[in-house]
Amino acid sequence: MSLPTTLADPSQTGEFALIARHFQRPNSPLPASVALGVGDDCALLSPTPGHQIAISSDMLVSGRHFLPDVAPAALGHKALAVNLSDLAAMGARPLGFTLALALPQVDDTWLSELAQGLFSLADAQRCPLVGGDTTRGPLNLCITVFGEVPPGSALRRSAARVGDDIYVSGDLGGACLALSWLQSPTGAPQEALARLRERLERPTPRVALGQALLGVARAAIDISDGLAGDLGHLLRASGVGGELVLEALPQPDAVAALPAAQRLRCVLQGGDDYELVFTAPPGARLGVEAAARRSDTPVWRVGQIVAGSGLHLINAQGGRQRFTGAGFDHFT
Repeated sequence: MSLPTTLADPSQTGEFALIARHFQRPNSPLPASVALGVGDDCALLSPTPGHQIAISSDMLVSGRHFLPDVAPAALGHKALAVNLSDLAAMGARPLGFTLALALPQVDDTWLSELAQGLFSLADAQRCPLVGGDTTRGPLNLCITVFGEVPPGSALRRSAARVGDDIYVSGDLGGACLALSWLQSPTGAPQEALARLRERLERPTPRVALGQALLGVARAAIDISDGLAGDLGHLLRASGVGGELVLEALPQPDAVAALPAAQRLRCVLQGGDDYELVFTAPPGARLGVEAAARRSDTPVWRVGQIVAGSGLHLINAQGGRQRFTGAGFDHFT
């Protein structure tokens, strides 16, 4: 998102003027970690000496990742939130982000609201916009986020060990149910739909929890494509198996009220939760509780890492069954 030395006149048309109107923030001071932000060919970041850089990119495509009628402020929030969720899964502290934005046309009202949602979350997480690009095309937002983490301390998918407890943050399945109701709205309870749509369109990235878990948890991944699918990635990377206690899985009341098969699909296979699933040794239970309190995030112990492979489900009677489903996949 490179700008000329002299800012474009906001009354002018064109790419530079669009950026100046909506994404240039001359009165917003940059944190010390940003040596140079929007306005040159590259941004310059100054991470804490000795730290490792964590980088993640996510793309949101209209009709694939969000509905055409989504509020632009909610879309701005979610575009950044899904990237911050990846930093959270590594325990990284945000440094800044870039935005590549394709627009079918320029709508200043829409862009102003998009920027408001984007910057509201960015300011709350102290993660400034430091660059990017704009172009004409089908509506598409691609964000790359940068963070830092002390060397050797990042939470990684490959670090789970047999005997570890499995935890999840927040609750699961609400975003999936909201999407189902929005796609088939007949009979959907409007009050519950409004609450769950907020979960779908304005997820809370668990950045504070991820940082609080450094030195406490072993492995982590964010839940973007469903608990079973994302936990499955972690299990395969670590070369272990996992057991989930179905009765322990946290879920909103509207999800808990569903018929059993639909409830399990939402909780285990529904995407867009953007919670964390992580493992920690049993001796770290007090440490996990302390991390949850420090980050003001609900955390639930829901299972255990076991020898072998694959994911198994434990029902209320203690029965054990291998899970053979999959999480959300954009190409299936």
